[in-house]
Amino acid sequence: MSGVWVFKNGVVRLVENPGSERTSTVVSSYATLEAKLTALGWERYYEDPALYQLTALGWERYYEDPALYQFHKRGCLDLISLPRDFNHFSSVHMYDVVIKNRESFRVVDA
Repeated sequence: MSGVWVFKNGVVRLVENPGSERTSTVVSSYATLEAKLTALGWERYYEDPALYQLTALGWERYYEDPALYQFHKRGCLDLISLPRDFNHFSSVHMYDVVIKNRESFRVVDA
């Protein structure tokens, strides 16, 4: 029997998949989104001048556009690219985040 035992309102229950419960957290900034993605194992790429030497040697960089934030998760090929300005965050970007993290995000009309 695996899972997490939760004590709430005087009742103890076993939660089989503890990450599946909603938190009802609204993502309204990159700080909130980055914290959630980091907790899920995503890493943000930062521009590093030392990497320019690798580009000159033919290595491909993920960080191609300075107008983007990019996140990569080790162990998979997925890359999330988001506009640096949160005001330009659109439904296409939201779809990209949700599809690559189906178990952790849910989209609702507000």
